[in-house]
Amino acid sequence: MALNLTEFARTPRVTDGAWGTEMQKRGLPAGACPELWNVENPSAVEEVARGYVEAGSEAIITNTFGGNAFVLGQHGAADRVAELCEAGATISRKAAGDAAKVFGSIGPTGKIVMMEEVPAEQLAATFAEAARALARGGADAIVLETFNELAEIEIALKAAREATDLPVVCSMTFSSGPDQTSTMMGDTPAALAALAEAHGAAAVGANCGVGPDNYVKVARLYRQATRLPIWIKANAGLPRVDSAGKTYFPMGPEPFAGFAPALAEAGANFIGGCCGTTPEHIRAVKASLA
Repeated sequence: MALNLTEFARTPRVTDGAWGTEMQKRGLPAGACPELWNVENPSAVEEVARGYVEAGSEAIITNTFGGNAFVLGQHGAADRVAELCEAGATISRKAAGDAAKVFGSIGPTGKIVMMEEVPAEQLAATFAEAARALARGGADAIVLETFNELAEIEIALKAAREATDLPVVCSMTFSSGPDQTSTMMGDTPAALAALAEAHGAAAVGANCGVGPDNYVKVARLYRQATRLPIWIKANAGLPRVDSAGKTYFPMGPEPFAGFAPALAEAGANFIGGCCGTTPEHIRAVKASLA
């Protein structure tokens, strides 16, 4: 039976944290294609997923964020969308067991729809291929995440809905505008909420960005605009560079988790982390919501 996100999210659910940095800790070179590890180093990918389940995540994503023909094409793997997405979902499904739901991750293509860089049909085709593969791999739902252009997430939403019967979460990155509650393309939470409702999305959300304090504002704006469940995964603050030239995120687990109750109060139904967060951050979020 299909997962009912509204029922599942009647109480706030803890999701997972960052994947890229966790995989880099396990040896993924900077700039390498994470999705290739779904077949080349699946045990390391499973370790990341299992780490979040053990930290208390009730929903984890898949290592498939760049699993589309345009991003994979930069690594000579444009024809491996289905293979890599199905493998990624299978890994997360195995790690999740009965303890967590699996949300198949689909990110943007890097193409700007309004510039007509590629035909919309090509974008829709690669999103649909990814969605079908994630469903075959055992995903319970799909999350469209880190989108910045309303036109692209609309194409992705329609494609995923036509390709599968899985519920779809639509999540964009809000860090622009005078109060940092717009995408870099100027789209607002209210605009995404309207689009999501019009095209049958099961939830709306925000991920990445400048930090959890800003997403308390975004969650409130969402709740004013819709009754759909709200998915929030903020960065652990803005990235900084240390004296050795290494990038790091400033918010530790406790300060980050300190915003979780405010996010829940603002209307967030799913609360986790994005860049710079770890299983320790998620464990702290779980404790703060207990």
